[in-house]
Amino acid sequence: MRFFISSPKKPENSVILEVAILDIKQGEEKAFETAFSHAEKIISSMEGYVSHQLNKGIEKQIRYILLVTWRTIEDHTVGFRKSEQYQKWKTLLHHFYDPFPEVKHYTEVIIK
Repeated sequence: MRFFISSPKKPENSVILEVAILDIKQGEEKAFETAFSHAEKIISSMEGYVSHQLNKGIEKQIRYILLVTWRTIEDHTVGFRKSEQYQKWKTLLHHFYDPFPEVKHYTEVIIK
């Protein structure tokens, strides 16, 4: 078993990790990936955005995991979700989901 302990840092420097498990309608994977290539330009231009990563399932190829790092939770929940750009994001992506994804936020655990 391996444990990874982050180097000590001040809590005010920590970031927020948004985690979304995306199940895509069967047969729509390529179309989703194409749409996401446009949508990622939207999210990466938002205030407070740090980085993102999209991973595709191996065992279940209609499942993707989207990880987005934000400076604050409000950058995501207010700045992005209440923006005009989010409406474009929704138009590009939301029709692919079945069921609609649950999105959760996480913060780093600092071990001292």
